[in-house]
Amino acid sequence: MRLALYQPDIPQNAGTLLRLAACLGVAADIVEPAGFPVSDRAFRRAGLDYLEKVSIIRHASFAAFDARRRAEGGRLVLLTTRAETSYLDARFAPDDVLMVGRESAGAPAEVHDAADLRVAVPMLPDLRSLNVAIAAAMVLSEALRQTGLFPSWPPPA
Repeated sequence: MRLALYQPDIPQNAGTLLRLAACLGVAADIVEPAGFPVSDRAFRRAGLDYLEKVSIIRHASFAAFDARRRAEGGRLVLLTTRAETSYLDARFAPDDVLMVGRESAGAPAEVHDAADLRVAVPMLPDLRSLNVAIAAAMVLSEALRQTGLFPSWPPPA
């Protein structure tokens, strides 16, 4: 399972998402261009020393990311407020790639069209969205639970 960030534009959220990936043992993809230099100090500060613990692949474009994903056979699961399926009703697979969109604008039509599954976090109707890192943590946790890929607890000594 992988966590993909589509053109992230807030370094603190990107760092938090990469820290999440490190802690839960999943690889990460960053689809560029990002809205900040990925070597930016705030990005590194948010990721702390966890960035050394996560495998990150950077892609120059969505087309490059999508070509690699298709070649590897993973299903693209897009987290979006425009989904008709709750993540709680979705069935996840071990090779899924869970993608979050830009914090400021979500994901464009080409990403929606390429997604094999679009899921949303159920919320009250008068609110727009959750923070992207919180939504990713919720959906990734459920996907890992369903597939038996959640890290074991307690951790081995």
